[in-house]
Amino acid sequence: MKRIRRIKIHKEGRNIILYLLFFLCVINVLIYTQFDKPLAVVNLCLSILAFSFFLYFFRSPSRVVVIDDPSLIIAPADGTIVVIEPTEELEYFGDKRIQISIFMSVFSVHANWYPINGLVKYVKHHSGRHMAAYLPKSSTENERSTIVIESEGKTPILMRQIAGALARRIVTYAHPGHHCRVNEHVGFIKFGSRIDIFLPIDAEIYVAVGEKSVGNETIIARLNEDA
Repeated sequence: MKRIRRIKIHKEGRNIILYLLFFLCVINVLIYTQFDKPLAVVNLCLSILAFSFFLYFFRSPSRVVVIDDPSLIIAPADGTIVVIEPTEELEYFGDKRIQISIFMSVFSVHANWYPINGLVKYVKHHSGRHMAAYLPKSSTENERSTIVIESEGKTPILMRQIAGALARRIVTYAHPGHHCRVNEHVGFIKFGSRIDIFLPIDAEIYVAVGEKSVGNETIIARLNEDA
């Protein structure tokens, strides 16, 4: 697997960063002209920290991978593996699947990638609550977007973007009929959140609970498509 890295600002954050820069400039000019200089210096330092955090949050590393096995599942997001267990997936499959969940903190890259090459078969956005994304109920009760992808070997997998306590907007680029590829963004979740992936029960899992994942880089599983 080859990797090429390049950092830029994600398109979902560009307007936010421009508005924030304008707002901070106005505030700093007002404080500089109306208050003592020590307060202006403190405000300038706080403004630089706030602006730096938003630049860091909306970073979009360009990760290009080359794989020679189309049955491999690549992590769709940065974060920590918090769940690996068999569970009933009732929205689309209606049967038992292996669930792998990745929790993203506010310090994680929040761009999401397609985990496999294939065809998007189903996309649906659900309104819902905004409880902490690490809680099990967040998978079915929080605001979320569900994407089903049929692999090149005709095996369907389900990926779910889940909003958290701070996340208030899920962006999903996927649409039914789209021929998706790894290295391509499936969407973006603003602030702390989670990704669930539901795989066939016989999938081979390569990660463990507590491990860190790197989006579009870490191999998390392999589909049993040899037949």
